[in-house]
Amino acid sequence: MTGELPDRPKPRRRRVRWAAPVSAGLAAAAASVLTASMEWEIPAAAKIAVTGAAAVLVGLTTWATTEPREPKRPALPGPASLSPDQWPPVPEHFTGRAESLAELREVFTERRKSSDLSPPLVVSVYGRGGVGKSALMTRFGQEVAGWFPDGRLYADLRGGVDAPVRPDEVLMGFLRALDVRLTTDPGGLDELRKLWLTWTKGRRILVGLDNAHDADQVKPLIPAEPGCAVLVTSRAPLFLNGTHDTRLGVFSEAHGVELLARLAGGARVVEDLDAAKEIVRMCDYLPLAINICGARLATREQWTMREMAGRLADTRRRLDQLEVAPTVDKSVRASVQLSYDDCTGMQRRLLRLLSALTAPDVPGWVAGELLDISGLDGADQLEALIDAQLAECSGTDQTGAMRYRLHDLVRVFAAELAEQDEAGRRRAAVERVLYGYRRRAEEAAQDRWPQDWSRGGRRSAPDGEVRAADWLNAERLSLIAMIHLARQLELWELTWGLTRAFCSLCHSLRAYWPDWVAVAEIGCEAAAQSGDRRALAIALLDSASVHGGLGLRERALKEAEQALEAFADLGESWWAARAMRTIGMTLFSDGHLDRAQDYLIGAITAFKGEDDLWWMARTQRNLAEMRMTERRPDEARELLEDALEIFKREGNRYSEAQTLRVYGEVLAAQARAEHGDGDHRLAVNLFTRAGFSLDRAAEMFKQRGELWEEARCLRAAGEVGDPDNGLRELEYVRRAEQILAALGDSWGVARTAVSAGRALARLGRIQESERELRRAVQGFEELEDRWWMARSLRYLGEAHLDAGGRGAAVEPLEQAREIYRSLGNEAGMRRTLELLRRAAP
Repeated sequence: MTGELPDRPKPRRRRVRWAAPVSAGLAAAAASVLTASMEWEIPAAAKIAVTGAAAVLVGLTTWATTEPREPKRPALPGPASLSPDQWPPVPEHFTGRAESLAELREVFTERRKSSDLSPPLVVSVYGRGGVGKSALMTRFGQEVAGWFPDGRLYADLRGGVDAPVRPDEVLMGFLRALDVRLTTDPGGLDELRKLWLTWTKGRRILVGLDNAHDADQVKPLIPAEPGCAVLVTSRAPLFLNGTHDTRLGVFSEAHGVELLARLAGGARVVEDLDAAKEIVRMCDYLPLAINICGARLATREQWTMREMAGRLADTRRRLDQLEVAPTVDKSVRASVQLSYDDCTGMQRRLLRLLSALTAPDVPGWVAGELLDISGLDGADQLEALIDAQLAECSGTDQTGAMRYRLHDLVRVFAAELAEQDEAGRRRAAVERVLYGYRRRAEEAAQDRWPQDWSRGGRRSAPDGEVRAADWLNAERLSLIAMIHLARQLELWELTWGLTRAFCSLCHSLRAYWPDWVAVAEIGCEAAAQSGDRRALAIALLDSASVHGGLGLRERALKEAEQALEAFADLGESWWAARAMRTIGMTLFSDGHLDRAQDYLIGAITAFKGEDDLWWMARTQRNLAEMRMTERRPDEARELLEDALEIFKREGNRYSEAQTLRVYGEVLAAQARAEHGDGDHRLAVNLFTRAGFSLDRAAEMFKQRGELWEEARCLRAAGEVGDPDNGLRELEYVRRAEQILAALGDSWGVARTAVSAGRALARLGRIQESERELRRAVQGFEELEDRWWMARSLRYLGEAHLDAGGRGAAVEPLEQAREIYRSLGNEAGMRRTLELLRRAAP
């Protein structure tokens, strides 16, 4: 989902019949002339004249085609074109529950009649394990799917296991399903919940929360929107305020026999109804236990009902004589034991090995790896467990793959039998799965960001990038579980490989920040334990990237410096260049420009020596951004034009769009300088070209669904400083802040407040400008970003000076000077002192 770029300000147009065809021709001519004028080898004066004429053509086009209207009020990005549907399939042999379904139907129907001020509907279904709560939820969710056109979200909270899923993990998955790209760390559960409330506002979404542990796990996941509804299942009542709680009891005898007949065949039940009733009774009328017994009968046509009842009675007697864990009801245990005993040796082994994996669910290929057979043969064995009701399908993920899981009661049963497998064989089976995950994670990471894996990395295809993102979204929780499992087994090299791929994916997507930082730390530990100094240096660089993104620049700098030292000692020149770039960018972000430029220039030289043009061009863009900060736009422009040429030639559209944004900012800076020097004709040309570059970059990001990058383009468009376009630029900034706030980018919001303050100052609205810049100072202070605090204060002093308020300028300028002094930022000090001299009486 992407936001619409606000239209440029347009004067009243004359209603003439030739406006549309002529304007189309003028627009095409203008675009051609603007593009060609950048590359023609003609004298400077002639180039200015040509591009000036092009600007006139653009103006004529605007005059001829524009309807008078009020500026459009920006709106939050709308829902994705395809609503998410994570709902699990309804069990094939769903039986009974007519009264429970009628009750749910009545509750939902009544709520639909209520006012928009009502809180969202929350329905809690609780009952003992195996009673059929999940089946009821999925069945009713399918029935009311049409009432929720904006999607159905589902999460297994795994409340019946030792490590329930945290609510922040669920929210990250839900937001991602709603196509929300959290490109910065939202800052914890409270901030994630705010985003959840923002992105569910105005929508009608059904949320399914299965196997909840307690109320604290559920409360943050409840949206505030009246049009939403939540279905929760749990073993015990949750006592959530304002919910409709319903207890789900066991089957009646009639429904139990009906389910058995659906599975085993009606004729067999009719032949010996008393035995069928005895089976249902020994299953304690629990649907899970009846399902397992019925599935076993379905695959054993020679068994009679009486024979099945006798086997079940024998199993229960055996269990009564054993000291068994109380976590599984004996009725369930007996049915599972009976079905397990009747499985083949390979199927039993698969069930036991599946219980060793701590992932919430897995794709089908895992079965083949566990059994050391082909993927197709493994899938057949997995399907046999599903037929026996010992495993279940949890639905289809974003990649289109079916996913499978064990009911937590079956998992406990299977885990108790783990000692039947020789330890070495069991470990080898788990290792095969872990290596399978590593291969797939590395493939996805290299498809998403090949330049992170080798010098001159191959160009990534757009469909490969999308598949990689979908793979991570589908496998994130399972991949994290595999990382922890590898760590637990002290498979250090394998752990490092998994963390490397995970960090690369998170870095390229700028997503899942809490997971990213935790996994990066595990990667450093694993590399250190393995004794591989190169792996440790790469892990440190990955860790520096995430810590720098979180604003922990001191730690990021230390890690990058350690990585550089190791790479230099090992003769890893390409990796050393990457470490130099990371150090330079960290210093730049902290305001140490003089030191930063040395590292960035060194990295550019090293990448050129390595013949890695992509990283060279990317670092040139970084250096150009620093040159802009130093008010050296001519140097920045030269660096960017060279980088643009490389990205265009290599077909790197994303990098090209990022560079076009910075290029537009440079052209705008040059335009402001020319306007200040009185060359208004050249300034108009540069302002036009700046807008053209920013619009093009924004459109490229919009086509890719990169909302965060699009917002950065909008903010840059609001900082152009065209004196004839002030109100529209302020609208751009407001729109950018709205998007960034919706994405939870608190730093971006503070940065956009700076842009708003400067835009208001250019309009002469100094009081509003001061409010915005003070808001920026407060935001950066909370984020502990002292460099941007100083810049915001300096801009505030400059705004007062430009408005003639020399006295009001002194205080913020002196505050900025002190911060620059504490940072050792000489460039900032010089500029602030210049402004203080202007403020002197």
